[in-house]
Amino acid sequence: MKSDHERAIHEFARHLATAISTISLYSPRHHQVQRLCSSIMSNLGKIMEEKSDISLVVIDNALIVDDIPLGESLHINRLAQNLTLRGIGHIRLLRGVTPEEMLEMVENLSKQYSARVIASTSNIRYGKVAVRFSYNNADSPRDNCAVGLAAAPMFDEEMAKYSEICEGIKKHKTLKVAGIMEIVSGFIATVKSEADPLLALAPLRSSDEYTFSHSANICILNLAQAMAIGIDGPMLHDIGIAAMLHDVGKFFIPEEVLNKPGRLDDEDWKLVKQHPLWGAQYLLNTPGVPHLAIITAYEHHVKYDFSGYPTVSTDWQQNLCSQMTTVSDFFDALRTKRPYRGALEMEKISSIMLEIAGTELHPILTKNFLKIMGKISEMV
Repeated sequence: MKSDHERAIHEFARHLATAISTISLYSPRHHQVQRLCSSIMSNLGKIMEEKSDISLVVIDNALIVDDIPLGESLHINRLAQNLTLRGIGHIRLLRGVTPEEMLEMVENLSKQYSARVIASTSNIRYGKVAVRFSYNNADSPRDNCAVGLAAAPMFDEEMAKYSEICEGIKKHKTLKVAGIMEIVSGFIATVKSEADPLLALAPLRSSDEYTFSHSANICILNLAQAMAIGIDGPMLHDIGIAAMLHDVGKFFIPEEVLNKPGRLDDEDWKLVKQHPLWGAQYLLNTPGVPHLAIITAYEHHVKYDFSGYPTVSTDWQQNLCSQMTTVSDFFDALRTKRPYRGALEMEKISSIMLEIAGTELHPILTKNFLKIMGKISEMV
């Protein structure tokens, strides 16, 4: 059953799609157009009751509004198609959108006004889904992870803060969400200041630091992915928080299982496969945690073809952030030294990821991810 928030989002998208079609038949001041725009504004008000902005993102012909994939329907498909045809991959709506701005947006997205140059307004910002990072420096140490990581900041303060938070989680104490938010804000600033996401990754200096380094790296890699498709503001922070907490369920697995050398037996593996559920349950009972973090904790081991765990139905609508996390998680696992193998080189990682793009990993997100890492051309 949809929440009131989700219903408002679907109604917003439905009325927007209908208004775009209707304005092609009537003038902008026609009562039918005005009625639809009024409905759009009403639903927008409900969506933004506790938000300063929301985003519409088109990726792989799917429409995501306020981080909620809207699935497929005649109206949703038509709206996604209109955005694509107008070359728009991302629209950010700020609190304070006026009826005049909304009418102008409807005009901008309609066929009748296709020759118009689309310009952002005070409260509506347009953007293309495009990778913003460009790597043209032949001297960049892209094929040598060790060189890139040596230049990375050491994150001592964040690691100490995270360790304190984790100790509380292990004891089933209430999560200090403010501490996670502070860490994520620092990571966002770091990613925005680095031209190369690899240089922002947290180095692993001892096995005791793996949990922090892994969570920090998934956070940084997810932030880079999100920023590359035009996501910013509160949603970007929620994606970062979700990434930092995606593996929270592992704190409830016995340490002797987590630290067991060699392969896990069937009983141990059953415990490990419970951590997405345990993590989601813990976060669900934690005040102040973004809903996105709960979803990502539950879904981050669900693969693009719905294999993985936990088991879900084939019509499951996996969250975009969860799919980003799966991509980042896979990458970080391959570039991290393990007892049974060394860290893989970037070229090998890229080859493996491309091979499973479309089965285990989301194909569009995987290719965009590798573009961010500068490993494949824009034409892939």
